[in-house]
Amino acid sequence: MNALPLHEIAMMCGGEPPTCGGERIARRLSKDTRTISAGELYIALGGGRFDGNDFAAEAAARGAVAAILDRTPGGLPEDFPVIHVEDSLAALHRLATSWRDRLAIKAVAITGSNGKTSVKDFTAAVLGVRYLTIKTEGNLNNQIGLPLSILAARVQDEAAVWEMGTNHPGEIAPLAALARPNVGIITHVGMAHMEFFGSREAIAAEKAGLLEALRAEATAVIPAQDDFADFLAARTRARVVRVGGTDSSIRAENMEISADGTRFDLMAEGVRVPVRLAIPGAHMVGNALLAVAAGLACGVSAEECAEGLSEAVLTRGRLTKKVIRGITFLDDTYNANPDSMVAALRVLEAIPCQGRRIAILGRMGELGLHAEDGYRRVGAAGGCDILLTVGPETTALADAARTTIPQVLAVENNDEAAVRLRTLAQPGDLVLVKGSRSAAMETILNTF
Repeated sequence: MNALPLHEIAMMCGGEPPTCGGERIARRLSKDTRTISAGELYIALGGGRFDGNDFAAEAAARGAVAAILDRTPGGLPEDFPVIHVEDSLAALHRLATSWRDRLAIKAVAITGSNGKTSVKDFTAAVLGVRYLTIKTEGNLNNQIGLPLSILAARVQDEAAVWEMGTNHPGEIAPLAALARPNVGIITHVGMAHMEFFGSREAIAAEKAGLLEALRAEATAVIPAQDDFADFLAARTRARVVRVGGTDSSIRAENMEISADGTRFDLMAEGVRVPVRLAIPGAHMVGNALLAVAAGLACGVSAEECAEGLSEAVLTRGRLTKKVIRGITFLDDTYNANPDSMVAALRVLEAIPCQGRRIAILGRMGELGLHAEDGYRRVGAAGGCDILLTVGPETTALADAARTTIPQVLAVENNDEAAVRLRTLAQPGDLVLVKGSRSAAMETILNTF
């Protein structure tokens, strides 16, 4: 958001203009008093265990220029401007909608069960070769995060890449309506959040909400080999681009995978362009191809797409290579579900190594009644010489793995996993560490 006077922000969000200081300028919106800085506008949002209104006085003390509140708490300075609204979350959406009206940008929206953040990073790198580009920071991809991401854009920005996440039905469609993208990408229809959706068909229908929101002149990008590719393509009036199939106009050839990354030939626009990704894995190449399709739709050439991909840096915790005492680690600790677990094991299996392949796998969240099937699917995938399963939830994974993996060890927690790893791992070994965000598997690496 560019700097705006408070009285204008009040009008945009449907609030009452402040009784004092309406001419003051806010240069940024913040929902967190822990990181707020002088000159920023505080918006009080609620959570399961807190009410943001209760922190308004702290925001004022930290230099906030004003606050958007739906309840007035005590302790506020008399000269502190307040924009009163009926509901802060609704005001946030109105403000983001009004600000989106002012942005003349090429917008790409991304959703899917796996790979959203990687595709976001790749797409931003591709668009960034030609355009002044912003992207979703961190995991700001829900009903609070997306409006904040839109408000982080400035009128001078030329392109934006916004990630959309969901864990309950009915969330993607309103986010897509808010973002109004020129390009919509579905990364994959998998088992993530199965606990709340019940079936992959329901997940596919939810993800399709993004494509349904696209205008006829927009572009819908889907992976050609996804089980639901035909279903997704039928749910949009936009131009559909399928990538990654053997006969797709955008595809990869001559792939070579190592611990240092992946090389392949990008086939796009009838030309062949060499690409090197600084991250390993065939599934990462698939993510990169989705980004290429978005880039081409936004006027970026195939050569520029290849340049962007070669310079792309992914968010930490996604198959990041680390070498500790001669042992190579693949840090994939950001998150996990059965599909991404299996994909990571395929990467581990494909990378040449002098020693053994070791996988340390933790819990996967939000699988509900499908948890045992998901864990067994991962266990049956093989891909390593030694498997450490972490936590009581992974019992089914360990049981299934004993039919495909020579050595399977089950441990109770991350501390025990770190201890066992120190006795097992040797120089030359290749070690994959992966689990859901709630499992905090990175602590195993931090204490190794």
